[in-house]
Amino acid sequence: MMSTINATLIGATAMASLTAALFFLRYWRQSRDPLFVMFAIAFAIDSVMRFVLGFSPFSSEDEPLYYVPRLITFALIIIAIVQKNRRRSP
Repeated sequence: MMSTINATLIGATAMASLTAALFFLRYWRQSRDPLFVMFAIAFAIDSVMRFVLGFSPFSSEDEPLYYVPRLITFALIIIAIVQKNRRRSP
């Protein structure tokens, strides 16, 4: 079972990721820039995975199951940055 401090930190991290996702979603609604929506999706995925980690019986970030969503999250961020820079090029 997970310690109370560890569960609190996972919950705080999930909340911070969700807050970042909502901010990026707001910026996307104002500018319609795809960079912001990709970041919002990435942080939303991270928030959901942290929430799942908090209620998982394994409760260890070392489990391979938790690396796939992180890989997707970081891939989305990299794709968003590359697309943004590609559009700026002449």
